[in-house]
Amino acid sequence: RVRSLSLSFLLAEICKTELLEGTSCTLKLPTTNTDKSNEIKWAHTTSNAVIVRKNNKNKSNTRGLTIEDDGTLTFKSVSLKNTGKYTYTVFNADGNNHHVSFRAKAPKPTVKINCKDGDATLTCDIRDRTDLTVSWYKDNIIQTENNPKLLLTSAQIQENKPHSCSVSNPVSYHQSDSVTVSCEGDPGPRKLFGFDFWIMVSILAGSGALLLLLICVLLFSNQRKKHQKGKRCLHHL
Repeated sequence: RVRSLSLSFLLAEICKTELLEGTSCTLKLPTTNTDKSNEIKWAHTTSNAVIVRKNNKNKSNTRGLTIEDDGTLTFKSVSLKNTGKYTYTVFNADGNNHHVSFRAKAPKPTVKINCKDGDATLTCDIRDRTDLTVSWYKDNIIQTENNPKLLLTSAQIQENKPHSCSVSNPVSYHQSDSVTVSCEGDPGPRKLFGFDFWIMVSILAGSGALLLLLICVLLFSNQRKKHQKGKRCLHHL
């Protein structure tokens, strides 16, 4: 069962459904269980992490876990691997399920610029993180979301507006420094007679092929006329 719980500083912060990595927190139970004659077991359903209290002694195969006197489970310092569902079982009693999710703090991103043919592609560098939402800003006004790349045309670059990106998850947020894009060192698309170079090459190549075809037709026609003229001369002889 998913539980949304508030803050408590009696022992540690109560584990909420979303919590920042490195925090100490406690999974509270609907009712306390102070009868230390009972056997209590907490188990992580997506790993082999188990902690058991039996005969008033705690046994665990994972460091940083403690069963408190009231039966609650305390994490000394949570990490991403602790995310998931935890099953609480008391011997000869019904168990309870608790689902929690721990997340790493969002890093400060950097904006990388790549100019090509007069346009620019901005990349919000978040390294190998896949759990973050990316947003783009122009003059601190949000432009797009959920895309690590932003394409700027040459006209948009000429606006000379600062751009930045931010990254966030349910527990943290960070924004990059603003950058003003300049592609002055980029020569832009190559031109020929004032038009795009490769378009003109295609046109000229097509024109050249057509011209060659016309020459071949003219040569063939001229050769045929000469051949017919030779036949008429032989006929008169």
